[in-house]
Amino acid sequence: MRIIGGGHRLELPWPELSVFPDYGLVRTRADLDQILAQRAAALGADLHESTAVTGPVMEQDRIVGVTTKNSAGEERTLRAPIVVAADGNSSRLSLAMGLTKRDDRPLGVAVRTYFRSPRHEDDWLESWLELWDQDRLLPGYGWVFGVGDGTSNVGLGILNSSPAFANVDYRALLMRWAASMPKEWGYVAEEMVGPIRGAALPMGFNRTPHFHRGMLLVGDAGGMVNPFNGEGIAYAMESGRIAAEIIAEAVATGSERARDLRLATYPTRLKSEWGGYYTLGRVFVKLIGNDRVMKVATQKGLAHPTLMKFTLKLLANLSEPKGGDVADRLISALTRIAPAA
Repeated sequence: MRIIGGGHRLELPWPELSVFPDYGLVRTRADLDQILAQRAAALGADLHESTAVTGPVMEQDRIVGVTTKNSAGEERTLRAPIVVAADGNSSRLSLAMGLTKRDDRPLGVAVRTYFRSPRHEDDWLESWLELWDQDRLLPGYGWVFGVGDGTSNVGLGILNSSPAFANVDYRALLMRWAASMPKEWGYVAEEMVGPIRGAALPMGFNRTPHFHRGMLLVGDAGGMVNPFNGEGIAYAMESGRIAAEIIAEAVATGSERARDLRLATYPTRLKSEWGGYYTLGRVFVKLIGNDRVMKVATQKGLAHPTLMKFTLKLLANLSEPKGGDVADRLISALTRIAPAA
């Protein structure tokens, strides 16, 4: 990870852990989505493309399926004993089931695009803690990831704890920041590949409960974005894995009552995995929303590589779960002490 800010440029190797590889990987979102869909279909899932869920099917105050509509206007009803809501931040299915977002949880917005760039094979994931437009400091944080296919993924994000959150043209902000970089990098409008895309980042379990009347929430639908760094895809996939494990156990119980009792353990499992960590993340979001705190942290913190190694482990949620070094044990202690989100 290459971290840039406060006049410093620091390169930190990815943490070496027993439970994760010591490197990061980059793929385009379209490519990743296709891989996941094809994998699911290969394992027996029925894939309905160009199809939207339009609402829940309810029986005895419990969801038993969904209604759908495809691009040709054809409507269908799909029934299932257990429903998983994986429909993103807006999660219309959750709203239809009476589950709204929590206002006491942080929210971010991120935008990104791809540029043709000679930096596409950069070996480092790059994080910018300050965004400059010539001599003007812009709100938010940014990233540059070489994709390895001739393009770079360039984007930025802002948290709702920032005073500028509600008053920013995010797409214009991205182009101003990109234009401030060296011209030879290619981060200019003429080298863009595709449009600028953006999304809200629902953080810290901002929609609960995660099991409700026969439905489980995974990923952004359950507000599972990491408050420390805005990462959502990994947590969506991990929550999907946890949900799948519990669903398999629930189906094997053989009775509806025993099944629901097993499904009801899903929220507890999520809190056990990330609850304390997300509580720490909410505190972090409030702190960095203060411009003076962020300025001091950037200028002073980046001058101390040991401190930044600890910070990288904390922000990326990449600490050794058992044992490890002093930083690992400190992070584990903090997440245990913090009340579950």
